[in-house]
Amino acid sequence: MRRPSPLPLLLLLAACTVGPDYKGPPDAAPQSEAAGQFHRAGSAPVDVATPPARWWDGMGWDGRGDPELAHLVDLALAASPTLKAAQARVLEARALVAQQRAALFPQGNATALAAKARIPTGALSTADNQINAALAREAITNPSLFPGGTPPHIDIPNHVTTELYNLGFDARWELDLFGGTRREIEAAAAQTDAAAAKVEDAQVQLAAEVGQAYVGLRDAQHRLDLTRASAAAEHRMLDLTVDRRRLGTATDADVARMETQARQTDAQIPPLEGQVEQAMDQLALLVGQEPGTLDAELTPTRPLPLPPAVVPVADPAALLRRRPDIRAAERQLAASNAEIGHAMAQLFPNVSLFGSIGFGSNKVDTLFRSSSLSMIGAPMLSWNVLDWGRVRAQIRQASAANEESLAQYQGTVLQALQDAESSLSRYGHQREATFQLAAALEVATRAQRLTDARYRGGTATALEALDAERQRLTVEQSLAQAQAQTSDDYIALQKSLGLGWQPVDPARLPDPPDY
Repeated sequence: MRRPSPLPLLLLLAACTVGPDYKGPPDAAPQSEAAGQFHRAGSAPVDVATPPARWWDGMGWDGRGDPELAHLVDLALAASPTLKAAQARVLEARALVAQQRAALFPQGNATALAAKARIPTGALSTADNQINAALAREAITNPSLFPGGTPPHIDIPNHVTTELYNLGFDARWELDLFGGTRREIEAAAAQTDAAAAKVEDAQVQLAAEVGQAYVGLRDAQHRLDLTRASAAAEHRMLDLTVDRRRLGTATDADVARMETQARQTDAQIPPLEGQVEQAMDQLALLVGQEPGTLDAELTPTRPLPLPPAVVPVADPAALLRRRPDIRAAERQLAASNAEIGHAMAQLFPNVSLFGSIGFGSNKVDTLFRSSSLSMIGAPMLSWNVLDWGRVRAQIRQASAANEESLAQYQGTVLQALQDAESSLSRYGHQREATFQLAAALEVATRAQRLTDARYRGGTATALEALDAERQRLTVEQSLAQAQAQTSDDYIALQKSLGLGWQPVDPARLPDPPDY
């Protein structure tokens, strides 16, 4: 009776992959995904249109962008050490995938040996004496055996010289019958995708940091100019008060009050100068350059970049698809799901195929003869049935890690929605406050003009005119701070929407140096 071939059974087992199959992430925020807009969208002038990834191109003044801001962001995205470190982690994950895939194929080794050995044989000296003593006794007993009556002396060497030559090749193939290795590959591939998403998230964070640092620089420069102008006005008021004291129309207390005010304003200038220098150094760090490198480029003051009149934000469902940190958390969830299957595969037998072929001889000229050929091939099955307690504990550990990844994914989704809603609220209310201060500046400017007109007409003093100018400068400083905060909140909104990244293809990243 002919026995059935085991090949179909092996092929059937090879198609088996234990463990739960990944079915995608759960609906962590079904209400928000179904909503057509954000809950806080009414507090800001927004549009449901698709927002541009390069949000910084829309910031500027007089309807134009800020080329310096765009240059700094592009430079940071190309040269930041933070991004380079994240990209290196992608290469590490990709290399791990290649290692796991290599485990699916046979592993082989080739060997070659040529040896010559001189082995001492100290025990042969005793045999030498015993043989020669026996010959002497035989010569006495049978003198006719040895002409002349003296037996020959036999010298036995005290060492042995031998040679050995061997050429061989052996291979081992561990059959992934239950999918443990394939689950490892699945987990490693998901980790690679997660690392790529983290690079994209780092781009989002970096672009926002550059934008906020640049806004901080222009704000500090603007407030420094306004403070210097305010200090100059207060010193003119002090000089007028001193003149009035000489004429008897002002007291020493008036002079002291004006001098105190002028010195307090003077004291505000050095910290602002320090803020300007710190902002330039921070920008140099973000773009991967040494402190002071950007001073010549950034020292000339420019207007503060302002956000556009209407901000496109799309809808919550688009946010959940766009944010890289959500995609990274989802890929981590997929990887942890595959780790459960890898742990479960250890419950089943491990089947390997082993084979070896080689030639061995003590002479070179006989090495490749058929008599020197040796071959062996055998399947090997190992099943540690007494280790199931440890394996089941590993399965429980992998399952708990998967539950943790699931909770982290849900938390990431909810945190992303909270960031977007809060950013919309902050931006909308800050924008409204900025409009109020702009209106206040218009009033202060009109009051200064009226006071100047009265001063020229002789109905107001020079001190009153200078005080009106100082009040206008104070309101203008408050407006400058509010505008900077509005721009900063706009950038935070873009970051919360997950904007500012370009897709990362791990296969297109440059390979690390091969040493």
